[in-house]
Amino acid sequence: MKWWFCTFLLLVQFEVYMVSAILPQKPVKDLVKPLGVPSILSPQDFLSLSYYQKTCPAAEQIIHRKMKAWFLKDYTLAASIIRLHFHDCAIRGCDASILLNHRNSERRAYASKTLRGFQVIDDIKAELERKCPRTVSCADILTAAARDATLLVGGPFWEVPFGRKDGKTSIAKEADLVPQGRENVTALIDFFRERGLSLLDLVVLSGSHTIGRSSCHSFLHRLANYKGTGRPDPTLDRQYLRNLTRSCKWSSNLVNLDVTTPKTFDVEYYSNLGKKKGLLSTDQELYSDPRTAPFVSAFTDQQPDLFFNQFAVSMVNLGNILVHTAPNESEIRLDCNYVNPARSKKANPPRRH
Repeated sequence: MKWWFCTFLLLVQFEVYMVSAILPQKPVKDLVKPLGVPSILSPQDFLSLSYYQKTCPAAEQIIHRKMKAWFLKDYTLAASIIRLHFHDCAIRGCDASILLNHRNSERRAYASKTLRGFQVIDDIKAELERKCPRTVSCADILTAAARDATLLVGGPFWEVPFGRKDGKTSIAKEADLVPQGRENVTALIDFFRERGLSLLDLVVLSGSHTIGRSSCHSFLHRLANYKGTGRPDPTLDRQYLRNLTRSCKWSSNLVNLDVTTPKTFDVEYYSNLGKKKGLLSTDQELYSDPRTAPFVSAFTDQQPDLFFNQFAVSMVNLGNILVHTAPNESEIRLDCNYVNPARSKKANPPRRH
């Protein structure tokens, strides 16, 4: 498939999304849930751009102001918040289960040990609880913070629909299913499709690696004895290989995911793949696999607006994974780290005889 045809497909998909976004949606109050329908319905049935308009009109302003303050202290938190949002949505949907901090929770999993930004969400939540008690979910906070983090590093803006609830379940074993940078493209495609995300979403959301860092542990296997060959990964640029080897004296050392413009949200990530400078094997294989390569070429050859527009669409898709509504499964947490304490039942008055 030639790059221009792939570009055409991208534009068509974006136009279809925009048309569907402006069509009137059936209001929640008019929905009648048929018998036998599970508690998880289409996101459009429960999320709304005006969800907090009456109950907490300053919610987005507070989230943005707090996110900006943290970003000015440490710009690397932008990438961390985006990654935290992905890890949350990838397991059990966008329900803030990644934030629960208890034994054997997702947050305590091996795959989550390098996640950062929890204190940012805690700070935002504390402010929102002061202004709008028991109103704004941690899941909505994390989703909006990821949007604002993208904006702060020069990325696109998009409207975030709100109304998510916070999950009550978080299991470490499930968090280890999140891709760690060593999977092949087929495994990535399967992972995304199981969550209702497309091949295009895979390539676009991988583009968030235009910012952020990775620990050397995630790609050490590429630097020597790649797949048991006794040699480095042949898809690595030789000079880039030497630089990475010097940077990775310890597996815990951090390296920029985008070697060219690591602090700017742009399309250099895709350009780097064509130069054999993709840091993770999951990044570099997007360039070589015939199923994903045309999209990489399209984003490389076109103006950044194409990638920016589609990134906004794919982030909305990510944020819409599994919207929980059943009271026994979800709630509005008072503290993002813990499930709300059970309400004590009033003792029944003694019967009169």
